[in-house]
Amino acid sequence: ASEKTQLIGDGHRRLEKQLICPICLEMFTKPVVILPCQHNLCRKCANDVFQASNPYLSSRSGSTVTSGGRFRCPSCRHEVVLDRHGVYGLQRNLLVENIIDMYKQGSTRWKHTPMCEDHEGEKINIYCISCSVPTCSLCKVFGVHKDCEVAPINDVFQQQKVELTDCVSLLVGNNERVQAIISQLEETCRAVDENGRRQKSKVCETFDHLFAVLEEKKGELTLRINSEQEEKLDYIRGLTRKYTEHLDGTAKLLETCIQTLDESEMAVFLQTVMFLLSRIVEGTNTSHLDKVQPGYENMEHFTANVEHQRRALSIIDFIKRKHNHH
Repeated sequence: ASEKTQLIGDGHRRLEKQLICPICLEMFTKPVVILPCQHNLCRKCANDVFQASNPYLSSRSGSTVTSGGRFRCPSCRHEVVLDRHGVYGLQRNLLVENIIDMYKQGSTRWKHTPMCEDHEGEKINIYCISCSVPTCSLCKVFGVHKDCEVAPINDVFQQQKVELTDCVSLLVGNNERVQAIISQLEETCRAVDENGRRQKSKVCETFDHLFAVLEEKKGELTLRINSEQEEKLDYIRGLTRKYTEHLDGTAKLLETCIQTLDESEMAVFLQTVMFLLSRIVEGTNTSHLDKVQPGYENMEHFTANVEHQRRALSIIDFIKRKHNHH
């Protein structure tokens, strides 16, 4: 019995250690808040530490809303950053609060010894292991449990209390692990969000560089077209000027010929006509002037073939790396 009592005492001490506030060194008082590092504090104690660490933050007209602040966790020295709600923005640890309630009720629960309903005046003092119910001695000797396996209720009580205390400690520890996992998941969420934004920015930058290359190449090809276009236009304009000059010359010759036809003095006419006839032969001859070859105006040789590049652009993808997505 003393060994079982020792076990219960150890279990209680382990549990109590989990439920002691590191500030006031008393059992947590509600509400209990969870710090980002998963350690717990009474809200009042957390507020005291917060106020001590941030003396310049005065709550206006007794309001609990401040402009935020920071303090260090008394258990692990992890820096806790609070928003404008201060410690009231921290999450409550309802599991620890419930455990404290159960712990406190446990000491009063068995003060009133229940009596047997079937045998008046008989205390419930044994436990039927076969049926998993508390019962009295008469029920075992004469009643419904006479063929069952029983044990002293105190033994079963001590044993179950040790087991439940261990389970509670396990539950508290598990709760802290789960909270740590949640914090890690939240941190991973933030990292995924930040990395996603960074990679989208890199993709935009990559395509901006690609656009710049295309713009440069477009400008280069356009200049080549412009160069030949101007060369051909200059040549054609030069030819047009030469033909226009030739036309002007023949127009003046024509005018002189018409005036000569009106000359009635034969000697003067004959003197002029021989000169004019030789000029007319020259005026009708355009062999000395260049002719524009058929198709000279064609610029189809400047058609850009980008089919290969279009196919290359359409298969742009991310670099394949072996990694796990989950």
